[in-house]
Amino acid sequence: MAEKTGKKDVVIAVKGLVNAFGSKLIHDHVDLDVYRGEVLGVVGGSGSGKSVLLRTIIGLNKPKEGSISVFGKPTAYAESGRMRALEARWGVLFQEGALFSSQNVAENIKVPLREYTAMSEQLMTEIAAMKLAMVGLPEDTAQKFPAQLSGGMKKRAGLARALALDPELLFLDEPTSGLDPISANQFDELIKNLQKALGLTVFLVTHDLDSLRAVCDRVAVLVNKKIKTGTIDELRQDKDPWIQEYFGGVRGRAALAEA
Repeated sequence: MAEKTGKKDVVIAVKGLVNAFGSKLIHDHVDLDVYRGEVLGVVGGSGSGKSVLLRTIIGLNKPKEGSISVFGKPTAYAESGRMRALEARWGVLFQEGALFSSQNVAENIKVPLREYTAMSEQLMTEIAAMKLAMVGLPEDTAQKFPAQLSGGMKKRAGLARALALDPELLFLDEPTSGLDPISANQFDELIKNLQKALGLTVFLVTHDLDSLRAVCDRVAVLVNKKIKTGTIDELRQDKDPWIQEYFGGVRGRAALAEA
């Protein structure tokens, strides 16, 4: 069960999180709630720990202090059996798609199906085809290898794999990074449509202001080793210099001109 804050279900609850690598402090007692059904964008400067935060939430990085729960279950120090049960409820799209180069796209999509289910090969093949269609890739993509795909197609194939187990929660790490503006816009539209159609909760790490405006309900800004959250309009009123420059600089004003 997810925790409840007021009338909102808290799917991800981060309390007092401290992350450090050696003497370098990344997160200093960070608190963050992510609500069921929302798209939360996570932004911050280089080295602010956006991807580290994502990896810590899903259990790939162990924090120095603090607690993290997903669906009401702890992840920071959870034993492997509990983590497997949680992992089957979320999907992750890492940067660049993180596809296995030695496997074709269909086999990549089948990886979580093999890991977490006992379904037949035929059913896995059918699901892989369905997920490819869901992310807008042609049927013949299934037999192609990652090296044969464009950057945008790799991201979509990685997304198809992330959706293989019909997750409730989707983690996206810089999904539009390296894409041209048209492809990035199309990917934003895909995420928005899938989120609405599937009722997903989305944790979106990005640097892309266009993505924030297009798909995010709230934004979490990592600044000075802390987190500030709010809508884009709320954060534009914040007096922090980095936040002011991010949302109010030349690129920020252009990207948010339609907001």
